[in-house]
Amino acid sequence: MISIKRFSYFFVILAFFGLAIPQTFAQETTDLTQINVDEMSDSQVQELLKRASDAGLSSEEFLQMAQLRGMPSSEVAKLKNRIQDLDTTSSSRKTNASKRDPRQQVDFDQITQGIYPPQEDLGMNSSGRNIFGHSLFYSQSRKLSFEPSLNQATPKNYILGPGDVVYVDIYGQSEQYYEATVNPDGFVILDNIGPVSVSGKSIEDATGIIKNRVSRYYPGLTGSNPNTFLQVTLGNVRTIKVNILGEVRLPGTFTLSAFSTVFNALYAAGGPSENGSMRKIKLIRNNKLIAEIDVYDLLIKGTADLDRQLQDQDVILVPPFLSHVKVKGEVKRPMTFEVGDDDNFSDLLQYAGGFTDEAFKDRVAISRITGNQRSVSDVYQNQFDMFILKGGDEITVQRILDRYSNRVQIKGAVYREGTFALTEGLTLSQLVKNAEGLRGDAYTAQASVLRTKADLSTEMIQVNLKGILDGTVTDVPLQREDVVRIASIYDIRNEQYVQVLGEVKRPGVYPYSESMKVEELIVMAGGFQESANSQDIEIARRLEDSDLGTLSDIIPAQVNPDLGFNPNSTSLMPFDQVIVRKRANFTMQKLSAVEGQVNSPGIFAIQSSGERISDLVRRAGGLNRFAYAKGATLIRRTEFFNTESEQIRRQRNLEGLRMRLAEDPSNSEAQEELMQRLFKDLPTSESPVDNQLAITKRESLDQIAAETPGFAVKLKETEAVAIDLEKIIQNPGSENDLLLEEGDILSVPKLLQTVRMRGDVVYPTTLRHESNRSLKHYINGAGGFERRANRKQTYVVYANGAVKRTKGFFGIRNYPPVEPGAEVIVPTKGPKVPLRLGEVVGITTGLATLGLVISQINW
Repeated sequence: MISIKRFSYFFVILAFFGLAIPQTFAQETTDLTQINVDEMSDSQVQELLKRASDAGLSSEEFLQMAQLRGMPSSEVAKLKNRIQDLDTTSSSRKTNASKRDPRQQVDFDQITQGIYPPQEDLGMNSSGRNIFGHSLFYSQSRKLSFEPSLNQATPKNYILGPGDVVYVDIYGQSEQYYEATVNPDGFVILDNIGPVSVSGKSIEDATGIIKNRVSRYYPGLTGSNPNTFLQVTLGNVRTIKVNILGEVRLPGTFTLSAFSTVFNALYAAGGPSENGSMRKIKLIRNNKLIAEIDVYDLLIKGTADLDRQLQDQDVILVPPFLSHVKVKGEVKRPMTFEVGDDDNFSDLLQYAGGFTDEAFKDRVAISRITGNQRSVSDVYQNQFDMFILKGGDEITVQRILDRYSNRVQIKGAVYREGTFALTEGLTLSQLVKNAEGLRGDAYTAQASVLRTKADLSTEMIQVNLKGILDGTVTDVPLQREDVVRIASIYDIRNEQYVQVLGEVKRPGVYPYSESMKVEELIVMAGGFQESANSQDIEIARRLEDSDLGTLSDIIPAQVNPDLGFNPNSTSLMPFDQVIVRKRANFTMQKLSAVEGQVNSPGIFAIQSSGERISDLVRRAGGLNRFAYAKGATLIRRTEFFNTESEQIRRQRNLEGLRMRLAEDPSNSEAQEELMQRLFKDLPTSESPVDNQLAITKRESLDQIAAETPGFAVKLKETEAVAIDLEKIIQNPGSENDLLLEEGDILSVPKLLQTVRMRGDVVYPTTLRHESNRSLKHYINGAGGFERRANRKQTYVVYANGAVKRTKGFFGIRNYPPVEPGAEVIVPTKGPKVPLRLGEVVGITTGLATLGLVISQINW
């Protein structure tokens, strides 16, 4: 059924051929065996294919049916080749058109090389005038280049010239694409058509000329119902040469884009110079004045003639400026402007952007050159449109006066301080109402009014504010610039406070409130420390009228440990100092340690203040078999040790607790609340008496060192105490058995078997200890004394920290014994200073004089 329909469509196609093709071809198509494909045009073949496609036949099916109808195989083959050629040509044309490069500017490098380089933003030019509009063309910060857009639609009034690339697109019933460049003779050469003259013609005119020429080959372009269409567009843009002369920064001949306008050219030349005109720039073409350009139209109105394009060999002439006038003061553009013969002050005001908000607009002062001097004219607001400007005019626009015609002010203890309008009959009480009334702390016994006189001096008027508000005193009428001051009761008295010191969590100064109790102050300070004695509190009260020598009144106070309500509690007065003392029996745990050769080394808590070294050794399980008791040392803190205060220790412990709670992600609600308040009550400063003794000693030693040359003391936080552990163990509780203190460390070494040699010996080394050997034996073992050794000062430092030195009697030296672990130190003699000649002469003279005196004695 489908095949029958397609054959019927084919018969319709043949019938169409009988109507659509020329009569000779129509006659031949009645017999397909007589069709000559070579005599068919491309349009006839395309139309045949189009009708076959409308009938639902492909080109292959069309060829098969034509062969079935009797078309010779040779003609079918030719028709197939014609169809393939048409497909290839159509595809090629479409590809060429679709793959055209975007429009480009020819010789772009030549254009950019000739542009005047941007300069620094100079503000004032060399003549000291800041001329309006000049920075538009040459400032370093310029952003407006007037660069023509190459992506714009082809302007209809664009004038073609040599170098332009022209695209001619034919589409519709027939398709053809041409690309040609206008040659120096003004022609474009179109393939198979020939040259067409377009130079000097606009795109619109050139389109008509080309269409008229091409229509000879494409009849479908003409007629009342054309089926083929033509479009002429511009490809790459040529460059043109423009001559810029006159008062410009860089006169000369410039290479520009053919799309360029006068503003592009001015930009390239850097714009008018300081002597150049911005109002009468002339465009000359073929020795004729084409246009006059006013740059102010662009700057003020934005209506410059940007569509007027330049042509090759155009001349731009910038004449000298017409007239310059200067505007100073309260205008938005205080600059120098160029004005014409008919410009009035209103025009100038428009150039200057108008008045500022604070300008005095009723009158302006104009300084004008009259003959050989200047004169000043006052121009009022109703004369702005009539006052014609002249070159050299200087206009000054003043600022409004910095004064108020109806201002009064109120300051102090009112709810709304500030400035108010002085209305007719305004009084002091009405002004207070306008300020929404007095605050609760207002001092109503008096108020002051600062009044400004006519000579700008001031006077102070004191008034009874309370009486005015009560109506018992006459109200005060206010005048312009009056300033009403209402003091606060706190302005005229000292700020009241109380202070808490001692064993509270946050000692310091707190604001005083009437009827304040001791318990309330302690609660504000975070409560008691754990060491506080709630039954030993003192209140130091300031005395108003005290006898000579009495500094304060001491009031003892007691509170409940839980700070509960106490109807008999002492009330505080301003400036009271509350001192909370520590409990006498309160002490922090104290620790000591044992390290080395004991059976149970470690940290031990001191049980009582009478505990001794022997007790510590006993608690540590005694010495083991490797212990060297003679070498035991007690390391004890000095007064310079940075001992933690109770506050710091408490803070550190609470911080450790908080970190431990933070490690557990599944804390209970109570634990979370505990974490929130752990640091809330921690002290922020230490007690002023903490470590005071160590600080005082340190300062004293520093002062001695500063006053004594060569005196230097190294302050140590710990030091070794020489002890005899053997005697301590043998006789516990003796004077050798020291009482333990906080931080003591008992160090018991292993049995030592060496002796260390140090100082001025030949070979300082460590030697093996030998029993019953003297110090001289160990000196010889180290090579003996050096030449500069100070033998008499040789000393021995024992393992327990004890020191013994060499003793002598009539040249006989008694060296100290050497024990295991000892260190022998041989010091060096000081430098030997030779006697000078003067010293020798002095000694000799003294001896001679002594001999002479002796010889004169009558024995």
